[in-house]
Amino acid sequence: MRSKKKIAMLCSTVLLSAGLISPTFADSPNKGAQASENKNYSTSAFISHDELSRSLEQIEKTSKGTVEVEVAGHSNQGREIYTATVGTGDKVLLLQSEIHGNEKTGTRALLNILKHLGSNNSPEAEYIRENVTIVAMPMINPDATELNRRGNDLSWSEVEEAFPQLNGVTPSWNYYTYQNEYWDYASNPGFDVNRDFNPNLDYMPQPEDFPGKSEKPGWYITPEAQTVRDVYKDLKEQFGTVDVFVDLHHQGVYQIEGSGEPVTLSLSGQFVPDSEATEGGKYAEYADQYNIDLSKQLSVAAYDALQEMGNSPFANISLYPQELDLPGTALGAFALNGSGTVLFEVTGQTQSYGQKRIGQLVKAVETGLYGIINGVASDGVYEINTDRYDDIPLTDRSQQYGH
Repeated sequence: MRSKKKIAMLCSTVLLSAGLISPTFADSPNKGAQASENKNYSTSAFISHDELSRSLEQIEKTSKGTVEVEVAGHSNQGREIYTATVGTGDKVLLLQSEIHGNEKTGTRALLNILKHLGSNNSPEAEYIRENVTIVAMPMINPDATELNRRGNDLSWSEVEEAFPQLNGVTPSWNYYTYQNEYWDYASNPGFDVNRDFNPNLDYMPQPEDFPGKSEKPGWYITPEAQTVRDVYKDLKEQFGTVDVFVDLHHQGVYQIEGSGEPVTLSLSGQFVPDSEATEGGKYAEYADQYNIDLSKQLSVAAYDALQEMGNSPFANISLYPQELDLPGTALGAFALNGSGTVLFEVTGQTQSYGQKRIGQLVKAVETGLYGIINGVASDGVYEINTDRYDDIPLTDRSQQYGH
């Protein structure tokens, strides 16, 4: 395991303490009060940052060089943010997990995939390695992971120190300073890192762009978002494009619209309006590279793989709410830069389930990801009829979160 680069970021004393629309991509002070299922569930079966480091080292060693692990950057509190690369194909897939520290199943799923593809010599594994390059970032917000919360561990004063041009500016809207029964951001503030992205990959924070709002781009003021952005830029430079970007999240506890079946996982390939539509006119500069059709094809590939699991909870896959305009998310920013992008939203965050159903939910994520990986490796994904995307059943979000 070697350090590729260390992002020059904020220096601070180490302080350790305990999806896109609300509640998935917003962390509301009232969320805990709304979620009647929420308890102090155990999360010991999930992977800590130290365990991740050891697991990646072992995977790299066992793979005998097939998996290459690097340190791409560091969190605000100095924890390593890793990339793990497997495969040598011309098509590149960037897969990331745990941008929110209480959304943990994707990390284990990515480790399972890396372990399998790194050491398995079956014709199927060799075919994948020959046809695609997979770059996994299994835990991009390790400070939040250790705190088992959504937001990172970064104060506004540290942001001002790193970006003096922001002194005296109203903090960004995604800056958390509240306290409830689950999280104490009042004494240990932080940011929703998944609102800190900008389709302009070279953007530098400007005072006039603060405090911003949900439908506006982010700023790259957090070291975690900067690290992901830099990995993405490096891959674009190396491959010409990042063909696929998948972001692994959790959401509330919902049902399939019309059936009442509990959702196991929701998918989406749409995060900003089509640049050719009236509401997407502000994204006209990205029109030549924005590929919503590919995002829909990738989503269907994941859906089909899960449906093949048969009549089981793995069939309870829904479409995440559509008609979003979220350029400050990694998904929105990278979609505008030409990547096919897919959101995975597993049911229940750690305060909803803890580690309950961990095996089933990790398997669902793995299955959906393999549907995408196999589809890209074989080029079969490009033959999928995009109209099928709208046939995926919608999520019923009318019920109260957590019920």
